[in-house]
Amino acid sequence: MTRWLFDVDGTLTDSRQKIDPEFHDFMLDFVLGNKVAFVTGSDRAKTVEQIGEELFDRVEYSFNCAGNEIWMNGVLFRKNTWAPTQELIDYLTKLIDHSKFPTKTGNHIEIRNGMMNFSVTGRNGDLKVRKDYIDWDKATNERMNLREKIEHKFDNIDVFVGGDTGLDLYPKGKNKEQVIDFLNDIEKEKTYYFGDQIFRYGNDYNIAMKCNHRYAVRGWRDTYEILSYLKEVDYCL
Repeated sequence: MTRWLFDVDGTLTDSRQKIDPEFHDFMLDFVLGNKVAFVTGSDRAKTVEQIGEELFDRVEYSFNCAGNEIWMNGVLFRKNTWAPTQELIDYLTKLIDHSKFPTKTGNHIEIRNGMMNFSVTGRNGDLKVRKDYIDWDKATNERMNLREKIEHKFDNIDVFVGGDTGLDLYPKGKNKEQVIDFLNDIEKEKTYYFGDQIFRYGNDYNIAMKCNHRYAVRGWRDTYEILSYLKEVDYCL
């Protein structure tokens, strides 16, 4: 049987927004006849805020915090813990101070189970600030440059581009690809992965490369269109 793995933010929803109601109902129906798991850098609370409690509880697994927190049919199954060093936090703070991006909104370093999210502009920014940073990042390649600096200084840390404005940091090997190892230990199955960051150093890349098939989407509408087509041709059982 096929297992379907989905990133959430930017794949099932717009960035940090709630799922479209029509797509939500489609996904509720889809998970009834398929093995489905979510693989997201967000924690449970943020994921539920975006996709709703019913959909979260209905999937077989939700791998939150990049698989460092595992929920099985809505019940917590396992979680990893990790505390970043003060040296790492101080270094990230220095990078924020040195960035020439003019708007710093706060909540720049968010520690989650087994990982952390880092954002120069901060997670408190509104949609306009986020758009300004997206444009800035495209022009300056800031996130890729910061990713290189962090990994060069801390060789025990994996750093990937995550979402529209941030970087995700993990202890070596504790990124999203650990999900495939977990699933293979249970039962090896054909896997399909949907994500919006399937590019080198994107936080969907490593796990996608371990799957049998992958779809690099530009947003939830792409995901909806692909799944609707596959359902129409009776590919999904």
